[in-house]
Amino acid sequence: MDKDKIAEYKKKLEAERILLMKEISNDEKPVDFGHDVDHFDEETDEAEEMSNHLAAAQDLKSRLDEVDAALSNIASGNFGICEKCGARIGDDVLAVDPESRLCKNCKLAE
Repeated sequence: MDKDKIAEYKKKLEAERILLMKEISNDEKPVDFGHDVDHFDEETDEAEEMSNHLAAAQDLKSRLDEVDAALSNIASGNFGICEKCGARIGDDVLAVDPESRLCKNCKLAE
């Protein structure tokens, strides 16, 4: 893969990383539900909302890990190489999912 294409993917991944960090920061902020504890249905709804925020933050952290791994692969010269079979990951896959660790064939086999 040529250096210009890698630089393009790096720029895209770095922008995605910034967005993910902002979203994670927002989702991890404690939610103020107030102090009234006399309605148990309301308490249940609040606990569920808090759980949803934490789950969303965990999903974002997983995506961030994938982006960081792709950026690390760029730095080490291993970007665009399938971790399963060692084949080159096609531009058609990387254009949609630049943090992809697998080529199209290995993705389809899973």
